[in-house]
Amino acid sequence: MDLLYAILLGILQGLTEFLPISSSGHLVIAQDIFNIQGADLAFDVMLHLGTLVAVLIYYWQDVLNLISEFFILIGDFIKGKRPKLLDYSRPYRILMVMMIIATIPTAIIGLVFNDLFSRLFETADFVGYALIVTGILLWIANGIVSGRKDIKHMTAGDAVTVGLIQGLAITPGISRSGSTIFAGLIRGLNRELATRFSFLLSIPAILGAVVVEGKDVFEGASALHEVMPVLAGFVAAAVSGYLAIRFLISVLQKRKLNYFSYYCWAVGILSILYTWFAA
Repeated sequence: MDLLYAILLGILQGLTEFLPISSSGHLVIAQDIFNIQGADLAFDVMLHLGTLVAVLIYYWQDVLNLISEFFILIGDFIKGKRPKLLDYSRPYRILMVMMIIATIPTAIIGLVFNDLFSRLFETADFVGYALIVTGILLWIANGIVSGRKDIKHMTAGDAVTVGLIQGLAITPGISRSGSTIFAGLIRGLNRELATRFSFLLSIPAILGAVVVEGKDVFEGASALHEVMPVLAGFVAAAVSGYLAIRFLISVLQKRKLNYFSYYCWAVGILSILYTWFAA
């Protein structure tokens, strides 16, 4: 892959991973229009790894607190104590447990339907229809009044719902961030928690994808000119992803998700028309 194309795809990945417009869907469309060779699912996973760095940097305090809570919980079990998993005096323990619960259905869907999703990666027309669905979800989410549930009132049912939706969002064209925020809102989570939970939940999801597909990224890439595009795309995705997180949080506070609906509908229709006329 050309170095410039790798950087452009990295920027595209970073911007679209956290903006609710589907990163994987945009990559499929870009690769199809520009006929980019060498950009496959494994390379896409490396770009997702770049966005993982972005969310880790932005939410570094939450991440450190979650890690600390995990080791405290493990330590209590080792000492023979019987700590409560849902200790409402420890909000980060609740958040950690909810993330684990939500990750389980996502992992099951990803493992069972991995081959199917890989094939869908190659169909730009399907991405167009999926983007239209994403636009509808965002339109509905924008009209939902912010719920009253904070982390202390979040339930396992809330986590499972968000996890299931995140699993389905592996489909190219369905925005992971948009659909999981939508799921949180319909379950009554307040906007801050729905957004925060969505972003933090991307951490295990991306790590899981890297474990499954990441081993293929450098397979056969022994020369420097083969490795450099991957690294350049990774850095570009990390930087643009961080900026995208900051921007989306600002947009959510102003309740302007409907603007992303218009964008998804426009890109979805154009990609479908492009596929028809290019056939």
